[in-house]
Amino acid sequence: MKKIEVLGTGCKKCVNTAEEFQAVASELGIEVEVEKVTDPASIMGYKVMSTPGVAIDGKLVHSGSVPNRDKIETMLKA
Repeated sequence: MKKIEVLGTGCKKCVNTAEEFQAVASELGIEVEVEKVTDPASIMGYKVMSTPGVAIDGKLVHSGSVPNRDKIETMLKA
């Protein structure tokens, strides 16, 4: 199971990112746990300056925008 952390303050883009990761993972049959991280100290711990950010299994893989479906698939399959 992959742990997906969506890093952001709870804005619409962050919510959409979390929902999209869950939906794509479900379609691909990949087990994920999606967690929304809203604590500013935790977000800064990943050195994210622009949200939403995405960390998979503790490693920052994206920040600054909502990733498109192709990018989400690539990140989940990696």
